[in-house]
Amino acid sequence: MLVILGGAAGVAVRAAIIVPFGPSAHPLVVPALTLAINLVGALLLGVVVGLLDDRHPLLRVALGTGVMGGFTTYSAFAVQSLTVSSASPAIGLVLIAVSLFGGVVAAVIGLGLGRRIADRPGEIEPAEDAE
Repeated sequence: MLVILGGAAGVAVRAAIIVPFGPSAHPLVVPALTLAINLVGALLLGVVVGLLDDRHPLLRVALGTGVMGGFTTYSAFAVQSLTVSSASPAIGLVLIAVSLFGGVVAAVIGLGLGRRIADRPGEIEPAEDAE
């Protein structure tokens, strides 16, 4: 149930970003938005995984699989990449390369950020020489 609710929330956020740019928008607007959404989603998924690790499995599933899974979209990326590539092969290849490699880089950065946040819960440790 958590995955369903999280997925619905993620899809709603993605739709709120893309839908306002209806069919009258430039043909590259929606693919660019999809690219941005997928990169941000990969970064945030990395943060979720790094931050929650295995300590909060239900929250990790709700946010990771649910929200981020609904927010990001591989199928739209695939179709939009084909559409853009048929109009401009060079732009299509750039879109594909940035999506694939950028997504991995974003996820690695997010994972590092999440792990760093998890290791620093916000408590200030007293200095050893403060006597």
